[in-house]
Amino acid sequence: MNFKWYIVHTYSGFEEKVKSLLEQRIKSADGMEQYFKEILIPTEKVLELIKGERVTSSRKFYPGYILIHCLELHIDEEKDDEETKRLKKAIWHLVRRTPKVTGFVGGQDPLPIPQEEVEKIKERMEEGEKRPKPKFIFRKGDHIKIVDGPFTNFTGRIDEIFPERGKVRVLISIFGRETPVELDAIQLSKI
Repeated sequence: MNFKWYIVHTYSGFEEKVKSLLEQRIKSADGMEQYFKEILIPTEKVLELIKGERVTSSRKFYPGYILIHCLELHIDEEKDDEETKRLKKAIWHLVRRTPKVTGFVGGQDPLPIPQEEVEKIKERMEEGEKRPKPKFIFRKGDHIKIVDGPFTNFTGRIDEIFPERGKVRVLISIFGRETPVELDAIQLSKI
């Protein structure tokens, strides 16, 4: 059997629910478990400050989408027999008719995504488990507000970013002068 990865569009915020419902539907559909290998919600761990405490939470990096590793869905009119065609259609309908699923990316004949892309997504997920990233991603010149530390409630502008250390140099105005201050990225929020 040839298994491929497919992207399924869901209602945003219902990815976990869709995964759970789909797993239930696969188990209850007689003999369908063998045609599904994995359902993946691409998430990464992020750090944020809540009331002065460092908190790790999850962030979906493709909100509204899940990945499904299942039997290849493309119907080859020349090679596939009638039974295989029926099976592929049944798999497509099982996924498509799951509540909160809006469809496959690609519609009636979805295109699989390359295995290399899935490996990159899994690497990003593993990297996030080992070393969570700050919740906000900053760029040089962004206007920010400091949410923790001695400069709480000051506003400023990003001057330089040090991603390997998770630090950011911010220019804030103190007594009318721009002053550089180095802070943890999680001490900042975007304005």
